[in-house]
Amino acid sequence: MKTLASILIPAYNAERWIASTIESALAQTWPHKEIILVDDGSTDRTLAIARQFESNAAATRNRAFALSKGDYIQWLDADDLLSPDKIEHQMHAAIQAGDRRTLVCCPWAFFRSRPAKARFTPTPLWCDLAATEWITRKLEGNWHMQTATWLVSRELSEAAGPWDTRLLGDDDGEYFSRVINASNGIRFVPESRVYYRITESSRLSHIGRSNKKIDAHFLGMKLQIGYLRAREDSDRVRAACVNYLQTWLPCFYPDRPDLVQEAQQLAASLGGRLSLPRASWKYAWIEKLFGFGAAKHSQLYYNRCKESVLKTWDKMMCS
Repeated sequence: MKTLASILIPAYNAERWIASTIESALAQTWPHKEIILVDDGSTDRTLAIARQFESNAAATRNRAFALSKGDYIQWLDADDLLSPDKIEHQMHAAIQAGDRRTLVCCPWAFFRSRPAKARFTPTPLWCDLAATEWITRKLEGNWHMQTATWLVSRELSEAAGPWDTRLLGDDDGEYFSRVINASNGIRFVPESRVYYRITESSRLSHIGRSNKKIDAHFLGMKLQIGYLRAREDSDRVRAACVNYLQTWLPCFYPDRPDLVQEAQQLAASLGGRLSLPRASWKYAWIEKLFGFGAAKHSQLYYNRCKESVLKTWDKMMCS
C-alpha cells in the first residue's frame, strides 16, 4: 500500500494567492496525495477559485484534519508555496527513518510577489535535532520554523492532539511544540523548500493592541514553556525560558501591566529577572519625550509603512 500525504490548506480572503498555492500542492512530485482546503468564511472569491480545483471545504484546521485520510499531513496556508519535490524528499526521509514518530522539516524563506527572490538563511534549527534540544534552541534564540515546513505522520498528529482554538497568534508555535514533544526527534531535509508569502493575512501573529490577542499570545508562551520544562528542567532550559519571556516582553509593556507582572513572576520562579524594554537608538528621543509606549507604536507604524513600500515595489517588479 502506498503512503498517502494529506495537504491541508486553511484559507481566508486569499483570492489573489489561492490558485498558485493549490497549483504548488498539485505539482508535488509525490504521486499519492490528497488536498483539502478549509475556507473560514471568506468574503471574496477564495472558495469559488478553490472549487475550480474540486477541493473540499470546512471551517477549521481541526476539521480539515478530521476530513483527511493521509498517513502523513502537510499543512499549507493559502498564500504560501511548496517546491514541487518538497513532499517527495521529506517522504523518502520519513520512510528511511522507519519511525512514524520522527518529525520531518525543511528550509523556508520569505517572499512578497516573486518566489525567485526568496533568500534561504539557515538558523540553529536547520539540522537534525532531538526534541528537547529543538525546543530549547527555539526559546534561546526566538527561532521558529514556518508551518508548511513540517511533514507530520498521522500517528504523531493524533498523539499531539488538535490545534488550540484559544490561541489567535502563535497557534502554530504552540501546536508544533506539542507535536515535537510527542516526537522521537526531528529530521531536517535540506533538499525541500517552502516559500512563505508576506501579506497582511499572513501576519496573524501580529499582536498590536488587541487585548484578546495579547492574552492568547501570553497563554501560548506559558504553554510552550510548560512543555519544555516537563521534558527537562535544567539551568540551560530555565535560562532559555527567561530569554523567551524577555524577548516578547515589549508586546505586553506598557499597555498590560498585569501580564508584565505575571511574566516577571514567572521569570523569578525560573531563577531569572526581566528588564523593562527600552527603545532602540532610532526611537530613544521619542521615548525620552513621550515614553516607551509612544516609541514602540512609532516603530510599529514605521515598519508597516516600510513594508507597504517594499510590497508595492516588489509587485511592480513582478508585473
